[in-house]
Amino acid sequence: MSSSAVATTASSNDRRHRWKVLGVGVAANASFSAAFSGIPTTAVLIRSGYHLDNAELGLVLGLMGLGIALSELPWGLLTDRWGDRPVLLSGLATTAMALALMALFVVPGPGRVPGLPLLAAGLLLVGLLGGSVNGSSGRAVMTWFGEGERGMAMSIRQTAVPLGGAIGALFLPALAAHFGFASVYGVLALFCAVTLFFTWLWLYEPVASAAEKIHATRQPTTPAPLKDRQLWRIVAAIGILCAPQCSILFFGAVFLHDFSHAGIAAITIAMATLQCGAMVMRVWSGRWTDRKHNRREFLRFCTISSAIAFAALAALVTLAGQSPNIGTVMATLLIAMLVLTGVSISAWHGVAYTELATIAGARNAGTALGMANTSVFVMCFLTPLAIPHILTFGSWPAVWLLGSACALIALRFFPKPVQAMPASVPCPQ
Repeated sequence: MSSSAVATTASSNDRRHRWKVLGVGVAANASFSAAFSGIPTTAVLIRSGYHLDNAELGLVLGLMGLGIALSELPWGLLTDRWGDRPVLLSGLATTAMALALMALFVVPGPGRVPGLPLLAAGLLLVGLLGGSVNGSSGRAVMTWFGEGERGMAMSIRQTAVPLGGAIGALFLPALAAHFGFASVYGVLALFCAVTLFFTWLWLYEPVASAAEKIHATRQPTTPAPLKDRQLWRIVAAIGILCAPQCSILFFGAVFLHDFSHAGIAAITIAMATLQCGAMVMRVWSGRWTDRKHNRREFLRFCTISSAIAFAALAALVTLAGQSPNIGTVMATLLIAMLVLTGVSISAWHGVAYTELATIAGARNAGTALGMANTSVFVMCFLTPLAIPHILTFGSWPAVWLLGSACALIALRFFPKPVQAMPASVPCPQ
């Protein structure tokens, strides 16, 4: 077989294999998202099972986010240095072990309720180890997919976050209610273990052709990610925009239970619908912005629409609060508005991460995504801590109005679309 035929065969195999790599990325993120986004859907049961008040509940839910925030950038730097495979394998293995230990030692039972420090330490450890999956799987996608399809690929990978959240919302509350929290942590550990096997089987670095190597050496040098002001502006926008998103993901179930008096079944359906809607929007937005080349315009549109949605939710809650009893119609409207707002504030992730990684370049994608995820999970730590205090001094409309304000602030940090240069007009002779 000639060298050109061998190259063609290798290229064809790579194009097929990249979908397996994308599948591994989705599975890895979904496995961890089922823990990070799914455990908060059991917030009402955590509060009663571990005998916590709202402030303590916000602390334990936020500590997983703190663990991710502290570890994301180091994991991203290690990914760019060592590669995707070793980081993702080690991260999934240790996360599965941490969840298994929680299933054995950090579950309430008859006559025994683990203390707040033990629960907090366990969730913090899960966050520190699970932070490995984001940057490493994102860098793998950037490596295997070309510029014209990275938006769709990265958005598909980002659907793993609402996918894992939807799985968690559907199953974890029922598991916690009927079988206890040992089953919750055990199932999450099993998810990570299964994903670990397929990561070991399928994830490796693509073999670059000679032409690709020459092209890479000729590409202009980009600033180091940690010194790039444009990257930091996008990182800031992503982080700020995640504050209102976390308010819904972490306290949406509490809001529906305490304010709307919804039952576990209604809360489960609402949160799962929210996550599924976010998943669909992320895939669609990635494909659409790949075709239209309008990532920056889309990001600004999502930010404005989220600000409007949160303001409308606050107005509806204010209206509902004027009546001593919330009727069925109003309760349904509140659930629908919460879901719509949650989908709006969750639709932009894949496009934002693609724009960020494209500016940084594939070689620095792990670090850039680590920067973004650090910003995201700092907010995921701070938001659950702040909301109980906002509720103490204000009300639920105040929570949602602050979400609208955060979206408007984030709008100032997202880069404006690049204007096309006008064609030059020839001077009259």
